[in-house]
Amino acid sequence: MIRLINHEKRGNFASYLAALAVSGALLSACSSPPKAPDQALQAAELAIETAEQARVADYASPELGEAREKLTAARTAVAKEEMTTAARLAEQARADAELATAKAEAAKAQAINDELGKNVNTLEQELQRNSGGVQ
Repeated sequence: MIRLINHEKRGNFASYLAALAVSGALLSACSSPPKAPDQALQAAELAIETAEQARVADYASPELGEAREKLTAARTAVAKEEMTTAARLAEQARADAELATAKAEAAKAQAINDELGKNVNTLEQELQRNSGGVQ
C-alpha cells in the first residue's frame, strides 16, 4: 500500500510539473511584445501618398493633416513598443487619408457639376436669344 501511495504522489507531482511548464510557456508567449504593425503602417503611408498625389490638400486639408499626425504618433508608439496603440493609430491614419481623398474627389466632382450647370444655363440663354425668346 505504501508503494501505491508513493506512485500516486509521483504521478500527481509529474502532472503538477507538466501543468506548471505549460503555464510558464503560455505566460512567456503572452508576455512577449507583439510585432510592429508593419502592414498597417505601410497602408497608412500609401493612403497618405495617394491623397497627396491627388492634391487632396486643396480640398480636404484637415483630414489629411490628421492622417499625417496619427501616422507620426503610430511610429512613436512603435518606438515605445506600444504595438497595439501603433496599430490602432496606423489604421486611423489610413482611414483619415482615405476620407480626405473621398472628400476631395466629391469636391472635385461638385466643381465639375457646377461648371456644367453654368454651361447649360449659358447655352439656354443663347438659345433663347437666337430664337427670339420662343421655346
